[in-house]
Amino acid sequence: KQAEKAVHQKKEQSKTKCRKARRRHINLVAEFNRRQRKNIWLETHIWHAKRFHMVKKWGYCLGNSPTEKSYRASYRAMTKHCLLQDLSYYCCLELTGKENELLKQLARICSIDTGLTFQEAARLSGRFEGSLNLYRADRYPEDMLGPVTFIWKPRDGSEHRQLWIWVHPALKQDILRELKAIFQCSEPEEICVTEPVTISLQEENQMEVVMSPGKKRKKEDKEGEKAVPVKKIIGDGTRNPFQSYSWISQTTGIAISDRSMEILRFRLIGPLSHSVLTETLKAAAVQTV
Repeated sequence: KQAEKAVHQKKEQSKTKCRKARRRHINLVAEFNRRQRKNIWLETHIWHAKRFHMVKKWGYCLGNSPTEKSYRASYRAMTKHCLLQDLSYYCCLELTGKENELLKQLARICSIDTGLTFQEAARLSGRFEGSLNLYRADRYPEDMLGPVTFIWKPRDGSEHRQLWIWVHPALKQDILRELKAIFQCSEPEEICVTEPVTISLQEENQMEVVMSPGKKRKKEDKEGEKAVPVKKIIGDGTRNPFQSYSWISQTTGIAISDRSMEILRFRLIGPLSHSVLTETLKAAAVQTV
């Protein structure tokens, strides 16, 4: 009787889903969206979470230190091969408008005494990335805001230019506030609001999962099993998802947009970095009409 009971229990336990089946994509995406309500994940979060001790800083969930002894491997990659770092938590501010107006106002928050500025020819052409320290308008050498890096979009024959400024998330709000002040930018009429990570009550009712041993998990919605939750892009962790992320000046026509987590940033270190890029990125054929 005991043997028959054990065999019967074993057959019943075999009907339960294994861990791989329980972690199907249909439920993982909804769970990932829920877990990002307070701290935003980078695109490489899953990879880092399996190999690093994660910390919560500046509204993001970042890898702090590896779980294994990988310092020698990292050093070897930096000196002989290629090492990739995810810097997507850096915030990107996009400035669009006339080149003369951009340079005129940007000159107020930097100084040639600290090095090359936005007006340097090689940087202005868009061929190279520049770096400098920003200050409050007309306050140099006092009231320093912090270091930034920038790159211009190459000229296309028009007087309108695009400038991307990369700032640390801890400095973003101060620098953004100063840029909006010198360019006299205010919120546009149509406020662009990013879709929040929180799930509404209606979506939660649609995404209720029926759990029963030995049966396939289903979602109670109109499409049934075909419905798959979609990943929601919510911007970055340095602003409220219900706030606007685009501002424009009615007098100068300069537009400022917050492109954080929309333009990803990676750093390649090592002698084979250029080879990795050339093998990864393929140049498109330019067709002239």
